[in-house]
Amino acid sequence: MTVKIDDPAISLSATRQASLRPVLEWLARRAEPIVITLGGILAGLALFSLFLLALGKSPAMLYQLMYTGGFGSWFSIQNSLSRASPLLLTALCVALPARLGLVIIGGEGAVVLGGVAAAAIALPLVGTAPVLVVLILMAAAAFFIGGIWISLAGLLRHYRGVNETISSLLLAYIAIALMNQFVEGPLRDPASLNKPSTKPLPSGYMLGNIPGMDVNWGLVIGITACVVSWVLIEMTSFGFAARIAGGNVRAAQIQGLPVGKLIGGLTAIAGGFAGLAGMVEVAAVQGSANASLAAGYGYTGILVAFLARHNPLAIIPVAFFLGGIDAAGGLIQRRMGLPDATVLVLQGTLFIVILFCETFYGRFRIFNPDLWNTRDFAKGRG
Repeated sequence: MTVKIDDPAISLSATRQASLRPVLEWLARRAEPIVITLGGILAGLALFSLFLLALGKSPAMLYQLMYTGGFGSWFSIQNSLSRASPLLLTALCVALPARLGLVIIGGEGAVVLGGVAAAAIALPLVGTAPVLVVLILMAAAAFFIGGIWISLAGLLRHYRGVNETISSLLLAYIAIALMNQFVEGPLRDPASLNKPSTKPLPSGYMLGNIPGMDVNWGLVIGITACVVSWVLIEMTSFGFAARIAGGNVRAAQIQGLPVGKLIGGLTAIAGGFAGLAGMVEVAAVQGSANASLAAGYGYTGILVAFLARHNPLAIIPVAFFLGGIDAAGGLIQRRMGLPDATVLVLQGTLFIVILFCETFYGRFRIFNPDLWNTRDFAKGRG
């Protein structure tokens, strides 16, 4: 039986399917990072399972404990949210410069200097200024110092051609040395003998918990920063110019975009958020500036940002996921007899696999509408 090409039924079917193409293209492009990232996480967990089997440990037991310790109860969820709070801010320190094509990995330096700056400005004001004013000034000082520190790496790259990855990492080591100098020197509390630190903040000047939760307000600050960052990047002319410069710096310069100002401004904002993470640690967790500020949040934030594909909104669930893994570390150590560094090994494994998965972007026809054949699509094989 011969079917004519101009058969009304076939024409109507092709028209309907063609009208769905824009929707399917939109879904395909946005599904790619989700599918590849989830695949990378599963591959990383599988690879880590082989490591556990080599140690004679049960991967199933570890993942069960990971779920129980991080997400299995309201207490565990609150603990995970508390650990996710600084990760939200330090991940932005990586994600925002990445939109400009910069790889900044020195957020740890902004964290520690932000914490020291917050403590230094708060202590003279205790008892003389309202609590809200002190907290605002602490946040402003931390944001300013963190922004200045990270913008150095961006400006060195733009004006002197210095690799920002190396310079930001070296600046982090310098920042930790400066923190130790201040905490053990002019800002040291004479009463802190075994662990040098600044004078502790009075309880009335601490950043409290969210009502009804055992989680400090740093979580709200972090989520707000992620939302604001997404609006800045996706909904403003500044963010559009930054994305253009990140795609092709030379083309942006030809078009007259102020690339230097874009780099300086966005890296300053990114560093400011990492500085806020240090302020939250001082005002809500530690109560003072000390060596505990260098807890590795800046480095874990790198993994969060890459897992989230540098999307500020995606950083929120990814930070919660990694915060839960970190929260389960103590339970894993007690129940399975594994060292506390096991969680770090898992994070490192995930990071390596996610970096490897970058090579898969654009390789799958189903996620690349540009490779779809229009005739096949009309026949229902798109």
